[in-house]
Amino acid sequence: MTDAAKFADADEQRLAEMGYSQDLNRSWSGFQNFAISFTIISILAGCFTTYGQAWNNGGPVAISWGWPIISCAILIIALCMSELVSKFPTAGGIYWWAAELGGPVWGWFTGWFNLIGLVGVIASVDYACATFASITLSLFGVNLGFINFADADGAALGDIFVVFAVVLVLHAIINIYSSHLVAIFNSISVWWHVLGVAAVVVILIVGPAEHQSVSFVFTKTFNNSGFGDNMYWFYVLPLGFLLTQYTITGFDASAHISEETHGASMGAAKGVWRSVFYSAVIGWILLLAITFAATDPDAINATATDQALPTAVAIFVNNLPSGLVLAVMVISTVGQLFCGMSCVTSGSRMLYAFSRDRAVPGWQLWTKLNTNRTPYAAVIGMCAVAMLVTIPALSNPIAFFAVVSITVIGLYIAYVIPIYLRLRKGDSFEPGPWNNGKKYKWMNTFAVAWVAIISVIFSLPFVPAGVPGSPDFDIEAVNYAPLMVFGIIILVGLWWIVSARRHFTGPVRTIDLDKEINLA
Repeated sequence: MTDAAKFADADEQRLAEMGYSQDLNRSWSGFQNFAISFTIISILAGCFTTYGQAWNNGGPVAISWGWPIISCAILIIALCMSELVSKFPTAGGIYWWAAELGGPVWGWFTGWFNLIGLVGVIASVDYACATFASITLSLFGVNLGFINFADADGAALGDIFVVFAVVLVLHAIINIYSSHLVAIFNSISVWWHVLGVAAVVVILIVGPAEHQSVSFVFTKTFNNSGFGDNMYWFYVLPLGFLLTQYTITGFDASAHISEETHGASMGAAKGVWRSVFYSAVIGWILLLAITFAATDPDAINATATDQALPTAVAIFVNNLPSGLVLAVMVISTVGQLFCGMSCVTSGSRMLYAFSRDRAVPGWQLWTKLNTNRTPYAAVIGMCAVAMLVTIPALSNPIAFFAVVSITVIGLYIAYVIPIYLRLRKGDSFEPGPWNNGKKYKWMNTFAVAWVAIISVIFSLPFVPAGVPGSPDFDIEAVNYAPLMVFGIIILVGLWWIVSARRHFTGPVRTIDLDKEINLA
C-alpha cells in the first residue's frame, strides 16, 4: 500500500469517527493546505490596502513596532487553533470544535460568527482587489468604453464597485468548476507572494532617490485621525493595529479544507500556524521597506487625499518612477486576485459544512455538490452576500474599513470560542497528534483576553464624525461593523431561543444520511 493510500485510509477513518463520509474530493497536499491560509492572509493585499490605517492612526511606530508585537499575539491564537484542528480535522472547523467541546448552543453562535467573518473576508479582499485593479488600469490608461479608467474618474466608487462585481463572478466561476485548480493556484500563489514581495522590496530599495532614517521608521508618531493627541496612546494607536489584525486573518481556511487534505491531522494543523508565522516575518520586511520609502509625509498625505489613493500607493507614486509604480501595482493586484479566490473557497466550505448540520436556512441547497464534488451553491451564496454587505461602499469610502472590522470581529470571536472551551476542558481534553502540551493553559488564556480587547477596539468610531453626539456627527462616518455583527448575532440568538434550539443538535452524522444530500 502506498503512503498516499495509507493517508487516505487514515483520513477517511478519522472523518468517519467524527460522523462524516468522504464527500469532498481529498486531493490537497499539506503544502497546498498551508498555501490557502498563506494566500488568504496575503501580505500583498492587507499590507497595501490597510497600510493607511496604521499610518494615520499611530504613524511609523504603529507599523514598525505594532506589526511584530500584534503578530506574536496572533501566532499564539493560531497555535491554539492548530491543536484543535489536529484533533478535529473537519470542514466545519471552528464551529464543529465548539459544538463538540461545549454543546450545540456554543456551536450555533460560533458558526454564525465565523460565517459573518468569512463574508467580510470575501467582501473586503475582493473590494480592495477591485480598488487596486482600477488604479492599475488607470495607470495603464485603459478605456473599456462603459468605464474609462484613463480619465480622472477612473477610480470612482461606482466604477470600483463594477470591477468588484466582476472579480466576485470570476472567483465564483473558478471555485465552482475545479477544486483541484484552486489548489494549484494556491501553490502558485505562495511563490507569487514570496517572489513578489522580494521584487517589491528590491524596487523600494533601489527606486527612491532617498530613504527615511531608522529613527523616523522606529520612533516617529502620527495622528491624522482627527482625534486629540491626548487620545493617542489609548485610542488612536490601537486603531492603527487594524493593519496587522486584519492582514493576518483567515488562517482558519486550513481547517475548512482539512476534509480535502491528505494527512489532515498534521498537515492542516501545521498549515494554520505556519501561514501566520511566515506571513508575519515576510510582511514585516515588506512594511519596513514601504515605510523607509516614505520620504515626504506631507506630500504623501496630500496625494492620498487629492487623488483618493490608498496611502501605500501614494508612497509609490511620490517616490518611484512610473514604470516601477506599475510593476508594484501589478504584483499586488495579482496577489489580491489569488487571495480573493481562496477566501471564496474557505467561505463556501464553511457554509457547506454548517448547512450540512442543518444550521442555515435552505441547507438542502447549500449542501449540493456538482460533478466535481464542489459545493457550487455555497460558492454562489457567499459571493452574493459579500456583494450585498459592500453596497454602502458605492457612496461611502469609509465603508471599506467597516467591512474590515466586520471581518476581524466576526472571525476572531469565532476563533476564540473553541479556544476558551478547550481551556475550560482542561487536562480531560485528549489532544490530537499535534498539540501544545501543558502550555495550552497560558496560551489559551492569553488568546481569550486578546480577542476581548480587539473586539472592543475595532467597534469604535474611526473618525470624530462617527461619534454619536459629536457636533460634526455624520451617519456615513459611523463604523457600522458592531451594529452588523452584533445585530445579526442578536437575531441569531432570538432565532435560537424561539426555534433553532429544538432542531439544531450540533454536528449531524452524514454517514447514515447521505441520501438526504442531493448531488446536482
